[in-house]
Amino acid sequence: MKAYIEDIKFFVPNSKLSNEDLAEINPEWNVERIYNKTGINNRYIASKDQTATDLAVEAGKLLLDEVEGLKDRIDYIILCTQSPDYYLPSSACLIQDRLELKESVGAIDVNQGCSGFVYSIGLAKGLIETNQAKNILVFTADTYSKYINDKDKSVKTLFGDAAACTLLKASEHRNDEFISNPVYGTNGKGAFDLIVPDGGARSPISNASYFEEKDESNNVRNQSNLFMDGKEIYLFTLSTIPKIFNQILEKEQLTLGDIDVVIFHQANKFILDSLQKKLKIPEEKMHRSYQEFGNTVSSTIPIALKIDMLKNNSLKTKRIALVLGFGVGLSWAGAIIKC
Repeated sequence: MKAYIEDIKFFVPNSKLSNEDLAEINPEWNVERIYNKTGINNRYIASKDQTATDLAVEAGKLLLDEVEGLKDRIDYIILCTQSPDYYLPSSACLIQDRLELKESVGAIDVNQGCSGFVYSIGLAKGLIETNQAKNILVFTADTYSKYINDKDKSVKTLFGDAAACTLLKASEHRNDEFISNPVYGTNGKGAFDLIVPDGGARSPISNASYFEEKDESNNVRNQSNLFMDGKEIYLFTLSTIPKIFNQILEKEQLTLGDIDVVIFHQANKFILDSLQKKLKIPEEKMHRSYQEFGNTVSSTIPIALKIDMLKNNSLKTKRIALVLGFGVGLSWAGAIIKC
């Protein structure tokens, strides 16, 4: 029994935040400079009472409503999020109820970020190929906007909110579609390079958590806000990810010429340009969708896969994609997907 990706749907909130909107809110921020540095034009932002679970449910409805009877065949759901509704229970349990899936469904949360989609499909692949499940919904959903200080351009210009729902199925016959065994990695020494410092058991929220400070670049944040050391994340990416990219190809006995599309975590233009240059990836193989959605954390890769599917549907041939996520943790995960 082999696992393959049957379909992907994604959902973004109604509210769009453009570079012009950012400049209007913060007149000292320059529209052209934001775009030149990030490559991002727009991001979608969840409303005050809209959670990552809400976005995931909407993505799930889009997928389940397309195939009659599919809802009754789902036997496991995995939710990858760093924006849960509650400390407990698992938000995946809430999704099971809201989508009215059967009670025999397994449901777990995965607390992972930018590499989380590959981690999650790796888990789903293992469940399918050990005959524990046959139809799995993998949700990725994050609302990082709720962690971001409005006066912190280092992250407010980058991140958007979104959710994706990916259906993985079991098959004994569809050898033209596959998911390779992922390559994983972790460097916990970099945990504090991308973090929300206060709010967990190690450093609970207190009155001091809301004391705002300004950094040397005039970005303002407090200890309950998202902090990212952009320089360290960049250095980590350029030193680690090219090696992992080549490791994935070598492991599967492939070359870059065998790959139809390279889908990195859609962090921003600066990072992807650097990776493309270092790895000598032709422009026609390099996927980019951060322009419209920004960095949607765990959902960037499934959104990119869906866009690539739609763009190349007329070819009627399967596409071989190298997908590679990296970031918060620090962590990374990559695989070859044919779908």
